[in-house]
Amino acid sequence: MDQALEPKPAASPPLKPRQRPKTERWSLAKFPVDPEEGKTRFHDLDLPLSLMHAICDLKFNYCTEIQAKLLPHTLGGKDATAKAQTGTGKSATFIIAIIKTFLKKPRKNKNGMPRALILAPTRELVHQLEKDFNGLAKYSRQSIVAVYGGTGYNQQMTRLREKPVDVIAATPGRLLDFINKKLVNLSRVEIVVLDEADRMLDMGFIPDVRRLVYMTPHKDKRQTLFFSATLTDEVLRLADSWTKDAVRIEIDPDQAAALSIRQVIYLTTEADRFKNVYNLLVSENLQRVLIFVNRKDTAKYLSSKLERYGQKCGVLSGDVAQDKRFKVLDRFKNGRIKFLVATDVAARGLHIEDISHVINYDLPIEPEHYIHRIGRTGRAGATGTSISFADEMSSFEIPKIEEILGNKIECEYPSEELDKPLPKPKPVKRKPASHSSGKKPPYKGKKRPYRGKPGPSKSNHINRNNKKN
Repeated sequence: MDQALEPKPAASPPLKPRQRPKTERWSLAKFPVDPEEGKTRFHDLDLPLSLMHAICDLKFNYCTEIQAKLLPHTLGGKDATAKAQTGTGKSATFIIAIIKTFLKKPRKNKNGMPRALILAPTRELVHQLEKDFNGLAKYSRQSIVAVYGGTGYNQQMTRLREKPVDVIAATPGRLLDFINKKLVNLSRVEIVVLDEADRMLDMGFIPDVRRLVYMTPHKDKRQTLFFSATLTDEVLRLADSWTKDAVRIEIDPDQAAALSIRQVIYLTTEADRFKNVYNLLVSENLQRVLIFVNRKDTAKYLSSKLERYGQKCGVLSGDVAQDKRFKVLDRFKNGRIKFLVATDVAARGLHIEDISHVINYDLPIEPEHYIHRIGRTGRAGATGTSISFADEMSSFEIPKIEEILGNKIECEYPSEELDKPLPKPKPVKRKPASHSSGKKPPYKGKKRPYRGKPGPSKSNHINRNNKKN
């Protein structure tokens, strides 16, 4: 058969490119929040859609008091000085202002040249600020690098070298180290945030902070946001020197504490204090409790003693390495340990949800620290309980604390339940003796035969005597 007469096979239809499934675009219709008298909605602040999407995910329906008072000014680019304690939502205040500014005026960054600088006194606070920023910048493609000492040196250095960064949140010492290594340049910073300025003053960081602020553009060419839990004369002098025509907002932390936190002080003795604390933890079956002490050795002692009585707990103090601190905090947040014994290193800058009780095993020596401690519970409108124990000596601190609060605290004696005798503790497991001192351990096996130089035998001794004679 002639090949020319054979029918040609039908051409296969061209392959269509695979189409991605269409995802429905997010809109404000998915985030309904009804107006309420006396409350400010984030809907009322004309925020970008990507930022509102993140706020919706975080379930922030209404602004806190400081957010409602401060955001209308900071979103407009004004400098601000604010008095507010942790737990009032101040971190979101400046983070929202930073993200909106950068979305409105996008700019391509160079490595190590941030557009915003946030300075904080502690590693824990910097770590928390990084987490808060990432939550709010989830759909905004803004990047942050946390720079702090104690751990992660190479990781932080690599991150600064390899990618551009929008925001650096840092403790002063580590940041100066990276600047000296030419890894960070602050000459193009547009927004400077000083968080917990009074704490940085107390810790002696102000000379370093001053150096860093002077590396940024002049205050006429940047926005400066200054936050402090107290506005002393010294703090205000710093704020005035670093800000320009700043609006001042003061949120009364004492009133907030009185409204959301039930406060009780038990009058006890040094001998009975541990018994009262143990019985409180067990009798009320408390699940997530932060216990404050004044000294690092007290934290170690109290933690080990609670462990002997069958209560799992962790320690957070200056003696604990930074990587271990994060592990302890994760275990506490995840509920693997119910109790966390901490010094004032944890009093400010930590946000741990659902802390039902704060216990002051020691009343703080500085009255202001009482407010920061109890602020770990009753956060963002939730309710909480603060229970303090005052013995023969520390009870003299009560009037000073009440003066700071502006109101009396309920004082009572421990109940019969709290005064019950302690159960028998677990026996202490003694560790084997350490031989690092050079002493040999006692030999517990069979006696080994003497392998030294043999002495003269009796017959040889007699022969030598005969020769002498």
